[in-house]
Amino acid sequence: MKLLLILCWVLGVSADVLHEDLWIIGCSDSDGEHMYTLEGEEVWYADFKKGEGVRPQPDFIDPIDYPGAYQFAVNEQQTCKQNLNTVREAEKDLPLENDPPSSLIIYSEDYLELGVKNVLICHVSGFYPAPVNVSWTKNGEKVTEGTSINRPFPNKDGSFTQISRLEFIPQQGDIYSCSVEHLALEQPLTRMWDVETTQPGVGPAVFCGVGLTIGLLGVAAGTFFLIKGNECS
Repeated sequence: MKLLLILCWVLGVSADVLHEDLWIIGCSDSDGEHMYTLEGEEVWYADFKKGEGVRPQPDFIDPIDYPGAYQFAVNEQQTCKQNLNTVREAEKDLPLENDPPSSLIIYSEDYLELGVKNVLICHVSGFYPAPVNVSWTKNGEKVTEGTSINRPFPNKDGSFTQISRLEFIPQQGDIYSCSVEHLALEQPLTRMWDVETTQPGVGPAVFCGVGLTIGLLGVAAGTFFLIKGNECS
């Protein structure tokens, strides 16, 4: 069994045009999470295994710098783990509930152009507990090179969202798939995506639109999420 503690704060909201920054800190016995999001999209997170901060946004978005953020994240992990021990004692009998992903979407990061490097995004949301396992295929063959996945972050209802990316070069006729495994699924949930040149490519506009949806669903202020469940392998 695994207990994970996540704390969330809304950092700022504009009165005229709604903009929401979210700061997320999470920890378990074996791992930690420290993330900043803007409009529901992660703009910086701490990679504690590599010992550095990461800005995962695509090239068309201006990067935001966070001086000293990684060392601050390391210090906050100590406090988080102390709180985790306190919560563990208080919530020994927290019941386990598993919810499968309610949404699985695949889209390209930039406008589609044959022969030009792009990124496929597999957007998974509505699951509990975290995380999910995501795998990719191209024309029926498993693909691992050029894949990555972000850390899960909480939605307002206590479920989670996670995003996996696949770097690829679109060619006519290629078919890709994204498959998601989760504790609440008896078999993987899969979505297909094929290279299509007769329709406009899906690019930054849709990417940002999905980000706005996450922002509306994913912001929680001053809320403790206590998660106790089996860790996905």
